[in-house]
Amino acid sequence: MKEQQLGAELFQRYDRQMRLWGWGWEGQERLSRATVAVCGIGGLGCPCALYLAAAGVGTLILIDSDRVEITNLNRQILHTPADIGKPKVQSAAEKLQIFNPQMTIVPIEQMITEETLLQLVKNADVIVDALDNYPTRLLLNQYAVRQGKPLVHGAIYGWEGRATTILPGETPCLACLFEEGPPPGTFPVVGVTPGLIAMIQASEVLKILLGIGVTLAGRYLITDQHTMTFTTIPIKRRPDCSVCSALVLSG
Repeated sequence: MKEQQLGAELFQRYDRQMRLWGWGWEGQERLSRATVAVCGIGGLGCPCALYLAAAGVGTLILIDSDRVEITNLNRQILHTPADIGKPKVQSAAEKLQIFNPQMTIVPIEQMITEETLLQLVKNADVIVDALDNYPTRLLLNQYAVRQGKPLVHGAIYGWEGRATTILPGETPCLACLFEEGPPPGTFPVVGVTPGLIAMIQASEVLKILLGIGVTLAGRYLITDQHTMTFTTIPIKRRPDCSVCSALVLSG
C-alpha cells in the first residue's frame, strides 16, 4: 500500500533514506509536496539544489539573474564550460531535471529586489539564502521574517564558511548578526568551502520539512576547512533589531 502511494520507482529510489527514524514514506511524501526557493545558483546554490533534488523535494524554485562565466567553474558544480553565457537558472534547471525527472523545476532569471521578492518566493515553504551580497541577504531576511518563512543562511570566504537557520518568531534573524555586510568586491574561494556549507544548508532544509533532528536555529556555525575546525556559537536577538524585535513585540 505504501509503495503504491509513493510509486514503485520512487519507493525504490528513496528506500535508503526512508529507513531513517522519523523519515519513512510519510516523510518522503511530505518532501514530494514541498516547495523550496534557492536564491542564488552559484557556489552554494548549485550543490544545495542538487542534494535537495536527490532527496526528492517536489518543487525547486531557482532564482538568479546572472549568467555562467568561466570563473564560476571552480565551485558552481551544475555549470560546465558548454554553459558559459547561459542564464545560471537555465543551466542548473537542465541538469536537475535530468537528474530527477519527477520533480518540478521553476527557473526564474530575475534580480531579487524589494519590489520582486513577494512574487518570487511566495510559494516557498523554505527559503535558502545562497546569495553573494549582503544587501540582498538582508532584504531576503526581512521578507522571510515578516512572512513567517524559515530561512536557511549560508556564506563563505576563502576556506571559511558560515551557516544558521532562522525560524521567524522563534530565533534571532540575520539583522541581529549583521547590520551591514562586508564591502562588495571579488573575494577568494576554494570550491570545497561552498560545497560543505551547501550540504549543511540542504540538511537544514530537509530537517525543517520533515520535522526531525536539531537544526541550527538560534546558533551560528563557523567552519574553517584550512584548519578543519567547527565552532557553533549561540545567537542573541538584538532588542533594537529593526526586523525581528518588532515581530516579537507585536506577537
